[in-house]
Amino acid sequence: MASEPSTQSRVMFQAGDKTEEPAHRKLGKLTVKYNRKDLQRRLDIEEWIDGQLHLLFDCEEEEIPELEIDIDELLELTGEGQRTRLQELLQECEKPKEVRNDFINGLLYRIKGLRKMSGPLKK
Repeated sequence: MASEPSTQSRVMFQAGDKTEEPAHRKLGKLTVKYNRKDLQRRLDIEEWIDGQLHLLFDCEEEEIPELEIDIDELLELTGEGQRTRLQELLQECEKPKEVRNDFINGLLYRIKGLRKMSGPLKK
């Protein structure tokens, strides 16, 4: 059934004054650009950590104890603070201390030069 033109809704647009400059938005607030190389390096480290935790705990992913290694948290600490924090996190691991220390040394080596990701990275 066709409706009558008088009952249809109409939308009307008003043309703005062409002499005014358009309002500009700051694009920096809308998008954030991260350094792709740093993101890839961080992803590689996180995948390495995941694989090492499987070896340290000799179990499947679902069976690994609640353990979260926060790279940004480690980056805020000094060298000895990083080592101490990782030792605290790995207390439940039943592997010998040497094996745990190998993991810790490997992780500390990999995160050297990495930057925190709490905000946008700048080149």
